[in-house]
Amino acid sequence: MERRPGVPRLLREINDRAALELLLGEGPMTRGQIGDLTGLSKVTASQTLARLEERGLVEVVGVQAGGRGPNAALYSVVSNSAYVAGLDVGPENVSTAIADIHGRTLAEVTVSPNGDDPVSVVHSAVVKACKSAKVSLSKLRGVVIGTPGVVDPRSGDVRFSFDLPAWHEGIHEALARDLKREVTIENDVNLAAVAEAAGGAARGVDDFVLLWASRGIGLAVMLDGKLHRGRSGSAGEIGYLPVPGVPLPEDVRAEPGRLPSLAGGLQSLVSAEAVADLAKGYGFAVTDASEGVQAAMAAGERGEPFLDEIAHRLALGVAAVCVVLDPGRVVLAGDVCRAGGAALTTRVEAAVARICPIRPEVVTTAVEGNPVLRGAVLAALDQAREELFTS
Repeated sequence: MERRPGVPRLLREINDRAALELLLGEGPMTRGQIGDLTGLSKVTASQTLARLEERGLVEVVGVQAGGRGPNAALYSVVSNSAYVAGLDVGPENVSTAIADIHGRTLAEVTVSPNGDDPVSVVHSAVVKACKSAKVSLSKLRGVVIGTPGVVDPRSGDVRFSFDLPAWHEGIHEALARDLKREVTIENDVNLAAVAEAAGGAARGVDDFVLLWASRGIGLAVMLDGKLHRGRSGSAGEIGYLPVPGVPLPEDVRAEPGRLPSLAGGLQSLVSAEAVADLAKGYGFAVTDASEGVQAAMAAGERGEPFLDEIAHRLALGVAAVCVVLDPGRVVLAGDVCRAGGAALTTRVEAAVARICPIRPEVVTTAVEGNPVLRGAVLAALDQAREELFTS
């Protein structure tokens, strides 16, 4: 059997990957532009594009008018070379988005989780989204699911989730077996941070934290451009943080058949339930936390004491994180923080400065739509593209 040298093959793979990464990151380009930006010669760039075209990964999508010479062909990665699915699974809704290899969303559907079985819930949601996008399930190259709770980074399973008690050890393998492809389960707040880093308020920032205040409270930590999950996946469970003025968290260990207690700690100050109760105490007749914040914003001076109190409570958590991690930026996200906007963000930054020697920049989320769903799609795209580069 003929043996070919390994180096030329490796170089071809490197060149192919460089061209694909460039086209996915920058959009359609000519052969000359690809050569200039990758450092490849005209001949090598032509050979690289020919190989990728033969594999069905790139195609000519137009021409670019030149000077005196003929128009140059514009190459792009074939949109249907791979698709991905991102999911945001919550107790009340399951949102699914299907995107092509360029990251363009082709369909987004939201359904109610009929039943408690995670496998049937996810299967039904993905199939419905694929049908809406007119994409075969077999064409999916990446599936990432965002869920509340602690995800074990070693097994990929949800260790426990208050909102999704049916998600437990063994679900990860069951989902992969059902969908006949690798599936990634990730903490929902971590995925919100991925979306923020890619195109939100933390774009271009390597070290930042994202504080999520909504139905529950959570924290995502991004260090050197990478998510920090901790050994067991529990990094960011800031709801258990002991804070002044409330009881200490107790009975916090999760055991088979029993979830840990949520009493005490920061959770008791800034959970959606706590914020809604606080709003009522300040005279705002509301049914949920974000509605309370919006009512205070609309009330002008009458709402300022309420906003100051929320900011103080959030600042307790932000300050504790900052003295340990010293992040470059703190992003406030989730329904409560989004509703408060700049008015709340400014108050939190000032409150942190009063109690913390470190003064981080505090900003409001800038991701439009569902940040968890967007983060899931982006994470799935990373997986699909890596598979495409190495296949």
